[in-house]
Amino acid sequence: MKIHFIGIGGIGISGLAQYMHFNGHEVSGSDIADTIITKKLREMGIKVIVPHDASAISNQDLVVHSAIIRPDNSEILAAQAKGIEVLARREALPQILAGKKVYSVAGAHGKSTTTAILTSIMCGSAIIGAEAKAFGSNVRYEKSNDVMLFEADESDGSFLNSNPYCAMVINAEPEHMEYYDYNYERFYDSYRTFINSAQCRVLNAEDPFLSSLINEVEASWLYPSKDITNIEYILINDEPHTRFTLRSLGSFEVWGFGKHIALDASLAILAAHESMDIEDIRTNLLDFKGIKKRFDIISLKDSGVIIDDYGHHPTEIKATFDSVKEYAMLKGFDKITAIWQPHKYSRTIDNLEEFTKCFEGADELIILPVWAAGEATQDIDFIKRFAHYNLTMADKITRASNNITIVKDKQDLKTINKGLVIGFGAGDITYQIRGTA
Repeated sequence: MKIHFIGIGGIGISGLAQYMHFNGHEVSGSDIADTIITKKLREMGIKVIVPHDASAISNQDLVVHSAIIRPDNSEILAAQAKGIEVLARREALPQILAGKKVYSVAGAHGKSTTTAILTSIMCGSAIIGAEAKAFGSNVRYEKSNDVMLFEADESDGSFLNSNPYCAMVINAEPEHMEYYDYNYERFYDSYRTFINSAQCRVLNAEDPFLSSLINEVEASWLYPSKDITNIEYILINDEPHTRFTLRSLGSFEVWGFGKHIALDASLAILAAHESMDIEDIRTNLLDFKGIKKRFDIISLKDSGVIIDDYGHHPTEIKATFDSVKEYAMLKGFDKITAIWQPHKYSRTIDNLEEFTKCFEGADELIILPVWAAGEATQDIDFIKRFAHYNLTMADKITRASNNITIVKDKQDLKTINKGLVIGFGAGDITYQIRGTA
């Protein structure tokens, strides 16, 4: 087929585009601006135009667009005028995933990590919402293997179209509620439908909603508080690893720090154990090297370390920050600086009380302007709500080598070059802290 992807620079759409390209289809795409992703796609031989333009539509068989593309987009209108089928990403998933044994990973937090861990264990094709360091991409294609490890997205309901053989749910914490019109019954019913659509299920029994399904759903239930024991944090070649025991299956080691890493790995182990020998799982688990922008160590010196993390929800940030404190202690860093770029006004306001708690233990908290992601500006009194921290409000940060400079009103306020510095957020903070903004 000839397939055109509108919004191809997004991590989700780019994953589908790469997979279909590897699968032998003729793929093209467009976006509003060039990014690292669009550059990489061009290097792979995929034609990408910037910005959107009706001329991109010629004789394609199918046009797929991301959730944020408006119906009046010039390329959508051109495709419709030519009688070409136009599908939203979620509508295209059944065609793209057809014929695959899909292990579909859902949840508010930990999806990318769990999917990447499962990919290292099971060695199948994968479409992940982040770049796995083990293979330097968010997509892996294995022609000889019918297994697909897929990060399923609840933000637009598309996980319902992922055709799961195995439904894995890490947690069902309410998130992206604007899509569900803040209707909690509709939100939880979507998870219930997703779980019931699979013949294999691996679920976290200690999630409040998932626990309510124990008597009605046959599944491999994980009880983290009792099934995962002997957790310890170790450094292997200066890289963080978590060692833990899972039930009677023995001890495992996985890249990363934290109880949440042990939980993600345990769910992946239980899903894989349905078809794999436990010793192969134990060995393959060591191939996981983390994912980009998740506890991503981008600079490490004797005097300090800089970490980039995608965390943008208080639950994610708290779990990662607990790991940060363990890492700082093992490395002997006596100061932790957290830099936070709030992501979306709606998320920040909806979870403001929890955000005020999740940085506990930071010696200094630096807050950047909200990354609006297209939302209208709203007033949030960060200075008042976060007054219990050693707080600095800033406009941006810059980086040179192991030095992070804090900028306010076009003036350099200070430079941090010692201790542990971690940036949190899903906006452009990742480029600021990497010195590529």
